[in-house]
Amino acid sequence: MRPYVDIRDGAPNILASWCRDAGYRSLLIVADSTTHGVLGRDVEESLCNVGIKGRSIILSSPQVAADADSVLQILLSLDRRDQALVAVGSGTITDITRFVSHRVGLPFIAMPTAPSVDGFASGGSPLIVRGIKTTAMALPPVAIFADLGVLCAAPKSMIAAGLGDMLGKHTSVADWKLGSLLWGMPFSAEIASRCLTAVRGCQEAVEGISRRSPEGVGRLLAALLESGFCMLDFGSSLPASGAEHHYSHFWEMKLLREGKPAILHGAKVGVATIFMAGLYERIGQVSRGKAAHLLEKSQQPSTDRERRRIRRAYGPTADEVARSQASFFAVDEIAWDHLKEKVLDRWDQVREIAAEVPDPPALTKLLREVGGPTNMHELGLPVSWKGQAYEAAHYLRDHFTVTRLARMLGVRY
Repeated sequence: MRPYVDIRDGAPNILASWCRDAGYRSLLIVADSTTHGVLGRDVEESLCNVGIKGRSIILSSPQVAADADSVLQILLSLDRRDQALVAVGSGTITDITRFVSHRVGLPFIAMPTAPSVDGFASGGSPLIVRGIKTTAMALPPVAIFADLGVLCAAPKSMIAAGLGDMLGKHTSVADWKLGSLLWGMPFSAEIASRCLTAVRGCQEAVEGISRRSPEGVGRLLAALLESGFCMLDFGSSLPASGAEHHYSHFWEMKLLREGKPAILHGAKVGVATIFMAGLYERIGQVSRGKAAHLLEKSQQPSTDRERRRIRRAYGPTADEVARSQASFFAVDEIAWDHLKEKVLDRWDQVREIAAEVPDPPALTKLLREVGGPTNMHELGLPVSWKGQAYEAAHYLRDHFTVTRLARMLGVRY
């Protein structure tokens, strides 16, 4: 069931009235030191004003991550009288709270403090588990309350990250279509259309998003929520997470392993989307005759060689990453030849999918208009990590994406 959604000024009072009418009497509010000051304290006061006990757990890590430490902090703060949790923050706070609420059997309410990600309404929690980015089963919130004033006052970088996450739907939907066409992945044309309609709405509102106007920021959050609903309705992240997200996860895991500060998810997705659009552009320029030549030269991946690459890229987490590739490791010579034949037989459809993706300059222009990063330097990552992601990010999921096709063809950016 979809959550109740209310996006307007005065969200703490609106939430409190809704909770009173829903019969809640004791709630645990999850925030960090920043979001508690921005909104969490107001939520406490508003709940108190209607006779509801609201206690806050302020996650204490210097840099809050969706990991075991954060989960444990919330679990230790829960009281048996608590009837629900309230996530006051952006994507990370929401993902942690969603996971805990699902595991303890309590509903949760989302209160976004920035329109930075599309996960507020989804049913999965992306977590860091033993150094690997993993999506754990959870539940969507029962309600989402967002204060427009708070959203518009969010850091410009977080608003730009929200647009970056939305622009990623261009390549995630293309990857979804590609996976359905060539790998038999489940697909819904209706949900794909909804995702693309949402991102195009953001592009139309980019000037207002850049100015942080209530209308522009409101449209951005509505689009982010719609993306989450698409995942929720389809039952997986396929509609909204393709190779651009695999790059983001790969970089996030490297930063974590090397003890470096995290970078906003949507910022990484936005830059990776430009790279994926470049791959689609290159593939779209390949004629059927050229594709036949490239596929003829393409050799079946060696399982041993692939495992060595995973080991080099992922180190101590390599075994767990490799387990996700069981279906690809099972491809024998006959299956590989069949896949190449399918790619060539459907090459016109592959090019049609590629043609639907905006070109890199168009995406770059949109991100620059809102002040978002558009390349590795602006993102704050070494340029070499771009090539490393091309070689290894696709191992994180068992999806057939543009990076897998590009590797078959020997096509690079």
